[in-house]
Amino acid sequence: MLYGYCRCSTNESRQDINRQVRELKGLGVDESNIYLEYQSGTKVDRIELKRLLDTINIGDTIITTEISRITRSTKQLCEIIELVKDKQLKLIIGNSMTIDCTSGNMDAMTKAFIQISGVFAELERNMTVERIKSGMDNARAKGIHIGRNKTQKQDIPAVFNKYYQQYKDGTINVTELAKLCNMSRTTIYKYIKIIEE
Repeated sequence: MLYGYCRCSTNESRQDINRQVRELKGLGVDESNIYLEYQSGTKVDRIELKRLLDTINIGDTIITTEISRITRSTKQLCEIIELVKDKQLKLIIGNSMTIDCTSGNMDAMTKAFIQISGVFAELERNMTVERIKSGMDNARAKGIHIGRNKTQKQDIPAVFNKYYQQYKDGTINVTELAKLCNMSRTTIYKYIKIIEE
């Protein structure tokens, strides 16, 4: 049986996973056997990857478009390689590499090549994180605000101000105030804190 695995670091509104799906379908994977994940490649406990690894049986094939899609952690890649060997699977990485352990064996050169590729995928991710951190530090040094702006009194919506006095007088509680304002209780508590500071 052929199974596919696709992964993007962020959700579908920010990253398009469809290119990976198209490539996997082009490699013969039925869409019903493609597992989609929106998680960091360094995260160990990914739900869809775990589901895939729990589903596969001896002789099955896992296909992914590139090593960095299945993991960006060298340690996890080594664990996946061992699982492929133990479960006698075939792992296909796009059009570039096939690891066939259906006989229960893997040659040393293939294993080393995969591990080196994993090291580069992890290095690429770490360099990206460092560039982002450096860019944010540089922006802060220039006085540019990073992240959400802190809510000020003048930013609080009029609907909250309309009902706040009733809360202050004790005629309504936080839950009722939240319903009247159509806001979460967390937001209500935040606005109360801002007003009462």
